[in-house]
Amino acid sequence: MPNTLQEFLGAATQTAATDLAAAFLRLPDDRRDWRPEGQARSAFDQVAECALLNGRTADLIQTRVWPSGGFDEYQREHVQAMGHSWETLHALLEQNTERVIATLREVPDDALSVEVEMPWGKQTLAQIIAYPYWNMTYHEGQINYIASMLGCLD
Repeated sequence: MPNTLQEFLGAATQTAATDLAAAFLRLPDDRRDWRPEGQARSAFDQVAECALLNGRTADLIQTRVWPSGGFDEYQREHVQAMGHSWETLHALLEQNTERVIATLREVPDDALSVEVEMPWGKQTLAQIIAYPYWNMTYHEGQINYIASMLGCLD
């Protein structure tokens, strides 16, 4: 059993990535990019976000500085990721999940209270290292909701 926040979140983040991919694959192929009500985000869009933000969170943990390109740069990366195949996107999710887990596990206990200036205010490293787990779990729920609308939720 993990005995530090970093170890707990490392294991939980890996589980969340595995569960997110399983939720995505539960959807029929022709519905993975479907947008409920025409306005909501597709499952593919949500997985792309998680894949990208896991990498960006690893960078943020290491540098402790919000990236200068911020939201605009992320939007460009997101549009590009939306053009990938599932196989490419899944590989990116796995790669960035592995990277963020390694990075968050390296955060020393005495740095968990260090504050990082974010566009919406300060956050501690403890809050930031929890983000990948929270975000993927949230989006797994959103994808499972799409599956429930389609009648394919186990």
